[in-house]
Amino acid sequence: MKTLIKNVNVYTEYHVLRNSSLLIEKGIIKRIGHQHTSDGEVVDGEGLNLIPGFIDGHIHGAGGADVMDGTPEAIKQIAQTVLKEGVTSFVPTTITSEHQEIERVLDIVGELNLKQGAEVLGLHIEGPFVEIKKAGAQPKEYIVKPNVNMMKRWVGKSKDMIKTVTMAPELDMDGELIQYLVDKGIIASAGHTDAGSREIKLAVERGVRQMTHLCNAMNGIHHRDVGAVGAAMLLPDLKSEIIADRIHVTDDMLRLIYQTIGPDRILLITDAMRAKGQPDGTYKLGGQDVTVKQGKAILSDGTLAGSLLTMDQAARNMVKVTGASFRDIIQMASVNPAKQLGVFNRKGSIEVGKDADLLLVDSNFHIQKTICRGVVYD
Repeated sequence: MKTLIKNVNVYTEYHVLRNSSLLIEKGIIKRIGHQHTSDGEVVDGEGLNLIPGFIDGHIHGAGGADVMDGTPEAIKQIAQTVLKEGVTSFVPTTITSEHQEIERVLDIVGELNLKQGAEVLGLHIEGPFVEIKKAGAQPKEYIVKPNVNMMKRWVGKSKDMIKTVTMAPELDMDGELIQYLVDKGIIASAGHTDAGSREIKLAVERGVRQMTHLCNAMNGIHHRDVGAVGAAMLLPDLKSEIIADRIHVTDDMLRLIYQTIGPDRILLITDAMRAKGQPDGTYKLGGQDVTVKQGKAILSDGTLAGSLLTMDQAARNMVKVTGASFRDIIQMASVNPAKQLGVFNRKGSIEVGKDADLLLVDSNFHIQKTICRGVVYD
């Protein structure tokens, strides 16, 4: 199966090819250049922009489905729903729950083989190794101390599909769990943590390389201890997830993060829950009732419980609030997550030989078409 996308501005890693074309063959980018004929499907880009597909490294649900539903159908529903926002691959994310609930998800993802929709790149385990004082929407009754043997079991059950583990690094007193994750090539991400800047520095020395939804469920900047947020700004080895919905992080903080951390270390995520794309109402997250109203998802005590954010809206918000460039958005939503997740050899940029995960967008990141592994979705 061949598909030619013509009359587009192709954003390769280093250049913009104006009024150009791209040929897809068997789901792979075959050729980039000024070719205007093909014996397969032809898509006229009408002068729009062709950019790499977005990668969401932290998402709990969408379209009425949740990862913790523990069924292949739920993952499939999420995979289909997120195509509309330009997500061509994603990392389903668990929430702190009973261990058997998490293990049911591990079993499913380990056996999952989706042929349609956004590609599942692995699994993000958020909790249960978190600080109870920074639980946020993580159910407190299931929080446990870091446990290497438990993680070994989970890695086996997932068939090595675990990509990221969010944990409170200060609870891993001897660094044993962090070391295990590093040895397995799994991203150790500091989140739901009460760590100060000194503890984050130690965690980075041990191998932590990411901050989970920066600013949320962690210590902010203080003049006597810059906290986890200040450490993320100062330590170049750390990349930071950002929920750019203008709810989880204020506009001023978004600007501060963008100006201090910069686009090379920001990972745009949604942290979305099942109500994304659904009407206002009451929904479940980790067995808890979540009230969804006017773009915000909260528990009964007012705690934010995930988001309703889409990746294309995150892109527009970053442009509006921070002045981020077109290139910066590609960096934060495609390049950085691909590199962080270890899939940049096949995703995250437009190059010959890579997966044909592409977006046809206007100058404001409104999605006109999503191309996922060569399949064109309107």
